Formats: sequence, structure tokens, C-alpha cells
Amino acid sequence: MGGPRGVSNRFWYPRLRVPIHVRVLASLTVMLAIFVVMTVLVKVDTSSWTRSFFAVTIVCMAILSGTSTIFNSSVFGMTGSFPMRNSQALISGGAMGGTLSAVALLVDLAGASDVTDSTLAFFLTADVFLALCIGLYLLLPRLDYARYYMRPVWPAVFSGEEQLPQDSPNPPLVAPGSSDSQTPPLRPILKKTAGLGFCVIYLLFITSLVFPAISSNIESLSKGSGSPWSTKFFVPLTTFLLYNFADLCGRQITAWIQVPGPRSKALPGLVLLRTCLVPLFVFCNYQPRIHLQAVVFQSDVYPVLFTSLLGLSNGYLSTLALIYGPKIVPRELAEATGVVMSFYMCLGLVLGSACSALLVHLI
Repeated sequence: MGGPRGVSNRFWYPRLRVPIHVRVLASLTVMLAIFVVMTVLVKVDTSSWTRSFFAVTIVCMAILSGTSTIFNSSVFGMTGSFPMRNSQALISGGAMGGTLSAVALLVDLAGASDVTDSTLAFFLTADVFLALCIGLYLLLPRLDYARYYMRPVWPAVFSGEEQLPQDSPNPPLVAPGSSDSQTPPLRPILKKTAGLGFCVIYLLFITSLVFPAISSNIESLSKGSGSPWSTKFFVPLTTFLLYNFADLCGRQITAWIQVPGPRSKALPGLVLLRTCLVPLFVFCNYQPRIHLQAVVFQSDVYPVLFTSLLGLSNGYLSTLALIYGPKIVPRELAEATGVVMSFYMCLGLVLGSACSALLVHLI
């Protein structure tokens, strides 16, 4: 029988082929196993097999990178079905992790006397937190709140035309029949999130273009004084701690203020405006300089100010774009849209990191 005008008779289930709980638990387990191996290797003398140890390290890093990407995209996709405040809290948690890492680095620089003991402490901390994440995720389905938003969605009728957003008063058409495919259609998701996707990609492109490749090589103009604050602690404070804290503040602000909206032209305008931050960092006291000898900003206040602006704008604007994505599509597409937004984020980071190497050679 033919369906309503403009509606296809093909039904699909909005679930990815591998269940989300399998992806999350498998990625966490693999990461924990690798960190345990690396923790054990901290106390192992590798002087007699340095090449093999290097190969093992590279393989471990590659696996960690892949599993981390799977974990992040899966969790962000899952929170796409939750209220916006939950997505905001998840994204803020990432910045909190960066801030705590920067604080740990400063504590290590100030008080650690043995590099091996410090490394062991960092790896053991990672082991504990990964094990804690596995335990907490296993407890998640026991919460009524989580079960409500993680409940299965009826298969939606997809026609390729405009669909109702999650906050629409009219629910999407549903049918209890079986599906031809279990893979959500990417084309309508990419079409609906194209503007927000550009914002996420360009935001993280500019951020990773500058941080940490450029910002971590900006030296204090008072370095010759020999003060530990202008030598040993300058970069950890003004680059890593300050950026991560500003980024955390920017993300947390979105819990109370969410402007501009997802369809506002001001959002991409503010994103493009961040391009001005690149020359500002370049003309600080970046060292070594080969092609551009002029240092325009002759004060340590400037890199502090620019890093604060970089982190605050990155946290605020990227969080807005990321939490808007799953909310401008029907609920049955929310999880898949969250994964797509995570892909935009990874793409921006990769492009920015690749181009930062070129920018370094141009200075």
C-alpha cells in the first residue's frame, strides 16, 4: 500500500550496527588494558630493547587513539538523546579533565624528584579513573532518569524531506514494522547540521592551529632574570593551566547562557572572528623565530590575555554548536547526530594539528 504523499514506505531503525553499550564498554576495557600494560612497563628496564619498546609504545598509542575516539563519539551520541544540559555537562567534564591534568603537571614540576615515580603516579591515576568509568557506566542503566532517555525509539518513517525537531509538539510518524536497514541515513543529518558542523570544524581548527604548537613556544620576556616563574612555570601556567581553565569557564557559561541560537548567523560570524587570534599569537614572543623577526607584543600580559580569549571562546562557542546538533533533528536521529558532531570535532582537530606544523615553519 502506498503511504502519505512525500513519505516513503521504507522504515529504518535509528540504531548503529554495534550497540552503544558494547562500544562504550569495549573501548573502556581496551584503554584500561593498555594503560595497565604501560603502567607495568614504567618499572621495566628497556635499555636492552629500545627499538622494540618504541614500537610497542607506538602501537599502544595508535590503539588508544582509536578506542578513545570510539568512546567519545559513542558517549556523545548517547547524550544526544538526553536533555541539552546533560550534553553540556559532558562537554564541560572534558575541560575539567584538562584543567586537572594541568594542575597535576604544575604539582609534579614543583615537588617531584624522580621522573619514574611521577610517570608511575600518572599511569596509576589513569588506571583508577578508567576502572571507575567502567563501574559507573554499568550502574547507569539502574537509574530511572537514564533509562527514560535511553529507552528504544520506534522506527521512524524517513522520506528524505524535512523532519520535525525534537521539541516539536507533533511526534514523528512511526510504524511498528520491520526495517530494511539499521543504519540511520547520513544525508539528512549532514544537511541539517552543515552550518553547525562548519562552526565546530573551524573552531577546533583555529584552536589546534595555535594550541599547543604556537602557544607553548611563547617565552617570557623576563626569561633572562632566572626566576622560576618566567622559566620553569611560565609555559605550564600561561599555556596549559590558563587555557584549560578558560575553556572550562566558557563551557560552563553555556549552562546559563545559550546565545546565539543554532540558526543564528551570529554564531558562524563569531567563529570566523576567532581567526584574528592566530596573528596575535604569532607576534608574541614566540621562539625560535626564523622568518618573522618582529615581536609586536612586548609584554607577558599579552599571551595571558590571548590565551584566555582563545580558551573562553573555544569553550563557549564549541559547546553551543555541539549541544545544538542533536537537538535540531528528530529524537530518533539524535544518537547518530551526536556521533556526526563528534566526527566534526575530530576533523577540526586533525586539520588544525596538521596545519600547525606548517605555521611553525613560517614563523
